[in-house]
Amino acid sequence: MKINCNYALVFFLFTFSFLTAQEVNTVSGNGYTTVNDIAYYYEEYTKDAYVIERCKLDLYYPEDSENFSTIVWFHGGGLRAGNKSIPEQLKKQGIAIAAVNYRLYPKVKCPEYIRDAAAATAWIMKNISKYGGDTNAVFASGHSAGGYLTSMIGLDKKWLNEFGVDADRLAGLIPFSGHTITHFTVREERGIPGEQPIIDEYAPLFYVRNDAPPLILITGDRNLEMLGRYEENAYMYRMMKVVGHKSTEIFEIQGFDHGGMAVPAYSILLGKIKMLTGEKSGM
Repeated sequence: MKINCNYALVFFLFTFSFLTAQEVNTVSGNGYTTVNDIAYYYEEYTKDAYVIERCKLDLYYPEDSENFSTIVWFHGGGLRAGNKSIPEQLKKQGIAIAAVNYRLYPKVKCPEYIRDAAAATAWIMKNISKYGGDTNAVFASGHSAGGYLTSMIGLDKKWLNEFGVDADRLAGLIPFSGHTITHFTVREERGIPGEQPIIDEYAPLFYVRNDAPPLILITGDRNLEMLGRYEENAYMYRMMKVVGHKSTEIFEIQGFDHGGMAVPAYSILLGKIKMLTGEKSGM
């Protein structure tokens, strides 16, 4: 049977548009638009049910605005729990936030969640200009496991390279209370006790380098944080300084534990974005 090529093309485009409309919804109000459930994988998205379920992001951005900064935000949950959400403290700040879901242990194991974080970040870096954002003002951030993913994709360049993006194009890495040693879930996958620290290829500390994007490390009070979390971030800070990285800072938020530190940390995040984008533009 012969099929008219023009008819086939129209049918394909209609079908693709219909499927896209079914999977993405847009909400506008108060000068901002949120596009929900954007799939950040392409070929894989059509093949794997768990990718279809988890590998999506929500994009919140200012309307009638150009060249705004964007935060790619990764939720916490130990790489085994949690869901994407746009923090209220980051809304209505004149910037975009991309809240990312990624696949979780035990349905997947390392390094799939790192690869997902890189794929989502690459999608934003390639597409944010279509919404008015500045491709040179994309920041990675997240809390706990999200902080770990932030540091991994920003320091180990192979993850973003896989998706055709140079990690050094990121405007900054701002992890909240993230592991800098190998994550405890990755250690558990390998039968390594949680109390045994490891620095291997899945540790941000393994990739200390002087040409990385600006790195702002934020933790809670060392006496209230998860065991060793401040100290490993302090070691990361020191080693980045040793190798000559000129844009590493560390903040310890006194009086706040691992979960509670996020609220005051948002103010640091927003302040550092303004500072770093101001420096780039010569303000």
